[in-house]
Formats: sequence, C-alpha cells, structure tokens
Amino acid sequence: MSVTMPRVGLFVTCLVDLHRPSVGFAAIRLLERAGCQVELPRAQTCCGQPAYNSGDRRSARDLAVGIVEAFRGYDYVVAPSGSCAGMLRHHLPHLFDDDPNLRAQADAMAARTFELISFLTDVLDVSHTGAAVLGGPVTYHDACSGLREMGIKQQPRDLLKAAGATLVEMADAEVCCGFGGTFCVKYPDISVRMVSDKTRDIVATGAETVLSGDLGCLLNIAGRLRRQGHRVHARHVAEVLAGMTDDLPAIGEGRG
Repeated sequence: MSVTMPRVGLFVTCLVDLHRPSVGFAAIRLLERAGCQVELPRAQTCCGQPAYNSGDRRSARDLAVGIVEAFRGYDYVVAPSGSCAGMLRHHLPHLFDDDPNLRAQADAMAARTFELISFLTDVLDVSHTGAAVLGGPVTYHDACSGLREMGIKQQPRDLLKAAGATLVEMADAEVCCGFGGTFCVKYPDISVRMVSDKTRDIVATGAETVLSGDLGCLLNIAGRLRRQGHRVHARHVAEVLAGMTDDLPAIGEGRG
C-alpha cells in the first residue's frame, strides 16, 4: 500500500531568510525526516505582522493576498516561528472581513497552518527527531506568540528530553524578552529592562545554552548576553533537534 507524503509549504519568515537561514534548513531536515514533501513557494513574502501591528492594515492586506495565493494547494503551511504562524493562523484572515471570498480562502489556509515543533508533535506524532542534542545543560525561553497564540509549551521540551537534553527551567520562562517586533524600537528603554531581566534568569540556571522557537527573541537575547559579557549560547530549537550544532556557531557568534 502506498503512503502519500504530506505536501508542506515552508513559510521561511523574514528573520530566518535574512539573519539565520540555517533555521530554514533545519526545518526542512526535520520535516523530511518526518516523511513530508517540503516545498518553498518562491512568491512568499513577509507575513505582514510589522505592518499589522503598526496599524497599516492596507499594506498587511496587500501582503496577505500574495501569501494566500502562494500557499494555495499545500496540505499544510509550516513556519519555524510561533510569531509568524500566529499571524497567519489568527490575524491574517481578519484582513479580509470585507471580502467573503478571500476570507474563506484565508480561513482555509489558516486551518492548515502550524508552527514547526507543534506540527511535528501534534500533527505528525513525532516523539524523537533522531538527533543527539547538545551535551551541556540547556534552558528554554517560551516566546510569547508561540505560547499564547499557538499553544506551544511542552512540545519542544518533550523532544529535547527524548533526545537526551539536560533541561534546566529558568524562572519566569513565560515572560516576554522585550523584543516584540517593533516594540523594541518604539520603547527601547522598556525593552532593554525586559531583556535584562530575561538574561538574568537565563544565567541563574547555569545553562550553557538558551533555546527558543522564535528567532526574534533569540537575536534579542543573544545580543544582550554578549553585551553583558555572559558566555551563554543562544540557538533555535530546530537547529538543535535537527543535529546541526556541531558545524554551526551559535547566534551572534563567529566560527572562530
């Protein structure tokens, strides 16, 4: 009996594309290992969240039209980011409240949209990714959108533990790191205080590495850790679960 491979359209995200393409390659590796046929629609763009959160609904809607078209026909839309996945699943359809046809298409896409780790565990029933994880203790930061919009909490922890990770929970793991997309630009003083509280809690765990599922959070946290002189590495959980850490420097660190 032949088994049909789920056809997955990978939503790469802007930050992954511009700052950490390895996260996208890790996502492809994890999805293909799980038996998916992965494709990257070339016409995909930003999810529109920066414009949406800034009140520019016209620009967000223009982007949304292209996204709906680009991901038409896929069994699933998967993003290595709870933030972008949350935008596509919960907010993008409302940009078409005045157009029943486009709203129906956006709703159909939203129903097929998942964050990467949630998709692996909750949809494909993956319990082990086959990778040997980092040897030292790690801690995990719960990104706001992934936790509150996409229900991602235990899934990455279960996969990390199944791979043999020594996971040390930080205090207030569910508290925002202060990135918040345009929030850190509009309110830099508040953002710096928030990320400083986060790095304090990370360092207090004694973990060698902090992991998360959203690159925006990790860029923010990694930058603050380095400016404070802490020797704690920051990595996207997908890279770790895909076994890509041996030849890949941590975020914000050079190969030397």
